[in-house]
Amino acid sequence: MRFKRVFLFIIFIIIVAALAISFWQQQVDKPLAISSPTLVTIDEGTTGHSALAQLRKADIVTVDDISARIWLKLVFRDKHIRAGTYQLSPDMTLPMAFDKFASGKEHQFSISLIDGLTFSQWQTLLNNHTHIDFDLSPDTLEKLRARWPWPPATGLQSLEGLFLADTYHFTAGTTASGLLTRAMDAMKAQLTGQWQARQQGLPIDTPYEALILASIIEKETAVPAERAQIAGVFVNRLRQNMRLQTDPTVIYGIGEKYDGNITRAHLREKTAYNTYVIKGLPPTPIAMAGRPAIKAALQPVPTEALYFVARGDGSHQFSQTLEQHNEAVRKYQLNNR
Repeated sequence: MRFKRVFLFIIFIIIVAALAISFWQQQVDKPLAISSPTLVTIDEGTTGHSALAQLRKADIVTVDDISARIWLKLVFRDKHIRAGTYQLSPDMTLPMAFDKFASGKEHQFSISLIDGLTFSQWQTLLNNHTHIDFDLSPDTLEKLRARWPWPPATGLQSLEGLFLADTYHFTAGTTASGLLTRAMDAMKAQLTGQWQARQQGLPIDTPYEALILASIIEKETAVPAERAQIAGVFVNRLRQNMRLQTDPTVIYGIGEKYDGNITRAHLREKTAYNTYVIKGLPPTPIAMAGRPAIKAALQPVPTEALYFVARGDGSHQFSQTLEQHNEAVRKYQLNNR
């Protein structure tokens, strides 16, 4: 009889323990109390208990305190939380969130550094991004300049165009100089590879000159199919020692004084960038270039055209003679005005 009572008591204890474990498991496996992806920043030195308190304060977890502390003590005890910014999703549980904290797999932010923009405009994009540490002091800019392998022949120390336009991913707190270092290294690799595969006989002597031409192509058209054709026109003009006569170089030379309208006075103004006045390429790029523009500069389409004019729909009319070009100007620009 006594044995039977002991046996029943053990069964009772087992049932109670099983129910307790089941309740505890249900508590721990509750989904986080968020309805959309949520960023959480874990500071250096944060412990499991302080991370739990942080999530509770932010109303992210609904697990009762006893269940959570038991889980931390029995299950999470040998793991360490790593500092960083993590993204939690509504389908995650407390253990899943802590596993992410322990993995160190921080959330990847992104920034699109856009082709056709200037370095000054890129700095604004970097400065406005909440999760980028904007550290572009004169010293950091000088260090970036020192990394560039092809100095301009004029000796100008411009950072314009030295970074590859692309979308870059990073973790919170990444420095602007670190992102630009990656963008410069990407540009160096891109230029090196495409320079080696360039079309032979181009009137371009260095990868830096190719980059200058690519930046002009970038500003001249947003139509991908036209890039190599516009490059062909510029190559023809360079070969014949004709001035490039491209408006974006004039605008770049005007700088902050440009108000949106190019005048005849602007076309006659002698700046280092005004290709209506100077022969050959300007001294530096006039914008950031992407891979397609670089490829177009080094793999131009063979063409007899020496001129092109905007049609007003984003595309251009190409002409072989000045007479044809003047007719196209009358058709697409003067008539539209």
